[in-house]
Amino acid sequence: VQLQASGGGLVQAGGSLRLSCAASARTFSRYTVVWFRQAPGKEREFVAGISRSGSNTHSANSVKGRFTISRDNAENVVYLQMNSLKPEDTAVYYCAAKYYFTDYLPTSDLEYDYWGQGTEVTVSS
Repeated sequence: VQLQASGGGLVQAGGSLRLSCAASARTFSRYTVVWFRQAPGKEREFVAGISRSGSNTHSANSVKGRFTISRDNAENVVYLQMNSLKPEDTAVYYCAAKYYFTDYLPTSDLEYDYWGQGTEVTVSS
């Protein structure tokens, strides 16, 4: 499956962005999809994920209450709505996916087979 991440940009602190992860697979509804981010000089970290049916979601503590993940399986896209952005949210954001038979949602990047190219988010103070 091919993933295309988009929606990044430059925004002031307190602003919002919506990232999109569009997938090529016709069986997209069977994939768990997650977002990771990597800031300069830092390790890649889990941000949020959504299971194949959308019934299971999970967000990192650092973004809880500010970021919301959702999916539209009819359109083969996963969204990450990011509100109340902070300068520490500045990073390259990657979406990743893996085929599961259940609504399993792992948070380790080692679990994921398919990755998008990344979209850059810069939050100015």
